Amino acid sequence: MAELDGVTIGVTAERRAEEFIGALRRYGATVWHAPTIRIVPLPGDERLRAATEDVLTGSVDLAAVTTGAGFRGWLDAADGWGLGQRLREVLTGARIFVRGPKAMGAVRGSGLTEEWSAPGETNAELFEELLRQRVAGGRVAVQLHGTPLPEHTGALTAAGAEVVEVQPYRWQWPADLAPARELIDGVLAGRVHALAFTSAPATANLLTLAGESGRYPEFVSALRERVLCACVGPVTAAPLTELDVPTLQPRRQRLGALVKLLAAELAS
Repeated sequence: MAELDGVTIGVTAERRAEEFIGALRRYGATVWHAPTIRIVPLPGDERLRAATEDVLTGSVDLAAVTTGAGFRGWLDAADGWGLGQRLREVLTGARIFVRGPKAMGAVRGSGLTEEWSAPGETNAELFEELLRQRVAGGRVAVQLHGTPLPEHTGALTAAGAEVVEVQPYRWQWPADLAPARELIDGVLAGRVHALAFTSAPATANLLTLAGESGRYPEFVSALRERVLCACVGPVTAAPLTELDVPTLQPRRQRLGALVKLLAAELAS
């Protein structure tokens, strides 16, 4: 008998969803896949191309890389537009600061070298370090992932930097919201034992849908009292934390660690 036989887990992710769901099912879990976000395809993202061309209008003094997947996706998209070589040349002349090992691996894998990596893998550490670099009058390229970070990029602008925001993997609502609405029904009916979140937008969007259904208080109450909510990290958990919903988070912000955490908690 598998550890999670008889356990139902809701998954709201789109990116790497098959890998995530497959890992949970190998533990015996029943998985309801209910995407609450859709990723805009990079090659067709005109906003990303415009931001890339903006970066290329001049030199870059500092570059912030927040995610490995986002950085690789940005370079791949730039290659598709015939801008990849120029982008690498500009970034070669920049001091590169990264959020952690995955971002570091992506930077090094592209032939570039980082100057500093956030030891705790948080955006707060990354941008605090950038602010220590005397950014006034400098040009800073910030690779975002999924959503803007105005609390951090705004601080750079306030410190006198020219900030160019590059946002690979923008989120949009999925075309079909029926699975997400069914997941909300399942939570309220007591048929879902846990929810697993891998991005803050997916977390927030599920709460928004619950609100639109007119059952927001009941839904939040269910999350507080009887549904285990597991998040890949504190940023993903933030929309739930603001509502005093308890969350579990793995010590390492990795998909595999999240799967193991769910298996350990739900098996008991």
